[in-house]
Amino acid sequence: MLNLSKNRIDRIVEQEKLYSLRAIKTPRAGIIIARFFMVVLFIFIIMLFMPWQQNIRGTGKVTPFNPGNRPQTVETAIAGRIQKWHVQEGQYVEKGDTIITLSEIREKYFDPLLLVRLKQQIDAKEQGLVAKRDKANALNRQIDALKLAMKNKIDQAKAKLDAEQIRFENLKNQYDRNKALYDAGNIPLTKFQEIEYKYRGAQADFVNAQIELDRVQAEYLDKISKAESDRNQTHAEIFETEAELAKLRNEYANMQIRNQQYQIIAPQDGIVVKAMKAGIGETIKEGDAVCMIMPAAEVGNDIAAEMYIRAMDVPLVSKGRKVRIIFDGWPALQFSGWPSVSVGTFGGVVRVIDMVNTRPGEFRLLVVPDSTDTPWPKQLRVGSGIKGWVMLDDVPIWYEIWRQLNGFPPSLYEEPLDEVIEKKSPAKKTEENVY
Repeated sequence: MLNLSKNRIDRIVEQEKLYSLRAIKTPRAGIIIARFFMVVLFIFIIMLFMPWQQNIRGTGKVTPFNPGNRPQTVETAIAGRIQKWHVQEGQYVEKGDTIITLSEIREKYFDPLLLVRLKQQIDAKEQGLVAKRDKANALNRQIDALKLAMKNKIDQAKAKLDAEQIRFENLKNQYDRNKALYDAGNIPLTKFQEIEYKYRGAQADFVNAQIELDRVQAEYLDKISKAESDRNQTHAEIFETEAELAKLRNEYANMQIRNQQYQIIAPQDGIVVKAMKAGIGETIKEGDAVCMIMPAAEVGNDIAAEMYIRAMDVPLVSKGRKVRIIFDGWPALQFSGWPSVSVGTFGGVVRVIDMVNTRPGEFRLLVVPDSTDTPWPKQLRVGSGIKGWVMLDDVPIWYEIWRQLNGFPPSLYEEPLDEVIEKKSPAKKTEENVY
C-alpha cells in the first residue's frame, strides 16, 4: 500500500480486525532489523577506510640478552664415578664451589702414588740426560785431542820424509857420479856396489817415509771417525731422552690437571636448577652434563624476548622496529592493528636479527625492553612464553583484509630511521651490527 489517497482505509476500518490487511503489513521488527543492518553496513564501510597498523606476529620465550647470563650446563672433563653430591637443586652456589666429587674408573690411574712415580721417572731421565751430555762433551774433547795428535804426528812424519828425501837425493847424485866413474873404469866394482847399496837403501827409506805419513794420517782419521760416530750416537740418545723426558713431563702435568678434575666446580655464581645425573656411584663419561645452573645476574637488568617469525616476513623487519609483547601469566587484551588501545601489553625494540634460520622456515629476533614504554615485569622468569607483534606501517583496513585473504606479506613503505642513518654513515658501527 502506497497510501497516496486522502481517503485512507486504515482510518475507516481498523487493520487489526481484518486478516488480509494484517497479512500485507510490514512487521515492525523487520523494519528495526533492516535499519540496524543498514547502520552496521554504513559503519563497516567507514571502518574499511580507517587506518590499520600492519604487524608481523611471532612467538618465543624470555631469555637473557647477554649469552653469559643464560642457563648453562655444567659438564665433566673426565670420565668417573659420582662419589658425593655437595649441592641440592635450588641451592645457590658461588663460583668455585664444589658440586660433585668423582672417583677414578680407569685402571691406568688407580695408583694413588702415580704422580710420585712419574716424578721419579722424570728425575731418572734428567740424570741420564746429564750423563749423556757429559759423555758427549768428553767425546768432543777426545776428538779435539786426536786431531791435535794427528797434526803433530803428521808434522813429524813430514819432517822425516823431508829428511829422507834430502838423503835420497844426495845419495842419488853420488850414485850418478860414481856410476860415470865406474863406467870410465876409474873406480873398482866393490866401491861402486857399496855406493849403489846406500843409494837403494835411501830410496827404500824415502818410500817408507811416504808410507808412514799415509799410515799415520789414516790411523788418526779412523780414530777420529770412531769418536765422532760415538758422539753422534750419544747426541741421538740425548735427543731420544729429551723426547721421553718431554713426554713424561706432559704426562705429569696432565695428571696434575686430572687430579683437579675430580672436583666438578661451579663456573659462576648461580642457582642449581636441575641435576642431570642422580645417585651415588653412577658412572659418567667425558663431556656428560651433570647439572644446570642459572646465573645469578638479575633478570630485570639483562632481559630480552627471543621471538621467531616466518622467513617471508624477515625482509620487512629491521633493527629498531617497535614490538608489542604479551607475557604468559600477565592478562592482556591486544588489538594488533591499534596498539594504542591495547591493554596489558609491553613495548620492545628489535635489537638482533639472525642472519640464518634458527628453525625450519623461521628466523629468530631478540627484542629488548623499550625504554620509552612501560617497564617489563620484574617477576619474569627465563623461559616464560611470549607472543609478540612487530609493528610496521599504517594501511587502510580494506587493504589489510585484501592482503590477508590473498596471503601476501605486509607492505613496507618507508625505511626505518636506523637503516637510513646506517646508509648515510656506513663507517659507523656499533655492537648491534655484529648480527
